[in-house]
Amino acid sequence: MANRRQRTRRSPRISRRNATVLLCAALVALLAVLVPVQTVLYGTPLPLTFILGGALCSAPLLAISRPRRAIALFCSAAFALPLFVVPELATASPWPWSVPALITFVLFVGVVTFVHGARLGAAPLVIGLLSSLTAPLLRPDIITTPGIASSATADMIVTASLAVAMFLIATLVAARARVDAELTREREHSALEEARRALIEERTRIARELHDVIAHSMSVIQVQASTARYRLPTISEQAAAEFEDIAATARASLTEMRRMLGVLRTEDQSIELAPQQGIDDIPALVDSIRRAGVEVGLEIVAGEASSVAPSVQIAAFRIVQEAMSNAVRHAPGTTISVRVRIDADAVHIRVQNSARTTVPAEPGSGHGLRGMRERAEILGGAFSAGPDADGGWIVEATLPLTTENLDPTRRIRDDQRPHRR
Repeated sequence: MANRRQRTRRSPRISRRNATVLLCAALVALLAVLVPVQTVLYGTPLPLTFILGGALCSAPLLAISRPRRAIALFCSAAFALPLFVVPELATASPWPWSVPALITFVLFVGVVTFVHGARLGAAPLVIGLLSSLTAPLLRPDIITTPGIASSATADMIVTASLAVAMFLIATLVAARARVDAELTREREHSALEEARRALIEERTRIARELHDVIAHSMSVIQVQASTARYRLPTISEQAAAEFEDIAATARASLTEMRRMLGVLRTEDQSIELAPQQGIDDIPALVDSIRRAGVEVGLEIVAGEASSVAPSVQIAAFRIVQEAMSNAVRHAPGTTISVRVRIDADAVHIRVQNSARTTVPAEPGSGHGLRGMRERAEILGGAFSAGPDADGGWIVEATLPLTTENLDPTRRIRDDQRPHRR
């Protein structure tokens, strides 16, 4: 399979947390400027300045989670603040919007529009501008001369221009952000589809190799073993029976191989070409090992196998099968004991072999133990394997009866390494 270039995902220029921190810092700075400016240049009482200024500067932060309450709070403070001024002082400064209040208003319109959209962002824009128009009507004593009236008009025009400009900019930036988010989702979806397609191709390749090599070899073994009685008429009945067992094992292996090929070539991995083995099939498995000349003891204690979930039964059968295969492969000539106990909560498996007297031809790779551990842990069970006090080897597994309460996000931890054998 050809290598594919990894796509690097660009990190966002600024996170939401960082934006909130910057907004808080800006609002604190505005409050620190607005209070002395409103008190000294406009004559507003200090306690009232703290209350109204706090309402103005907290509204943009509140607008992130509760925009309607923030709009009501801001517009109320913006309506009241220009009314509580001393006329002699207000005529010498921008009115009805002071510079800190104007900046806060523009910032508030931008936050509401960017976070919640243009429809909701238009509400503080319109209400704020209308409330500023009522200030000259309620305080006609401030605009007593044409020059002061012109200054107030210019102040409102500048405020309206900046607020409308912020509204338009926030609308465009929010639209761009939504488009970027949609493109990001599309890229992620495309990457997932590409990974899924690569996985299907790899599974198809593996299935092809299994079919062309392994399945063919197993078919040859099965045919040779089945026809040995007829091709070699001089062999004894005992040898012919051994060949029949080899043929039966090869046929069973081919059935398993066809099931595996069907799963590999099916995207949802739901195909089943034959019934899967379970706990009731363990005695037949033990008998097949005994026919190979291995001394195996079996004990199945209490419980009904029918009460065990199918996936748990498959795992129990495979763990017993792999544990006995390991014992035969790595400790030939030893005695194996198999014990399966079903109680009200779990299936308990114990496979133990006696101390080996010969050195195995080749050391184990650990894949068998890893597979057994994964089968147990993916079902929410437990697994352990290692030498016993007598020099033998013991494999133990505990599997839950059902998988209904299993967390679907459970994953096998990478730091769990099985013993190598």
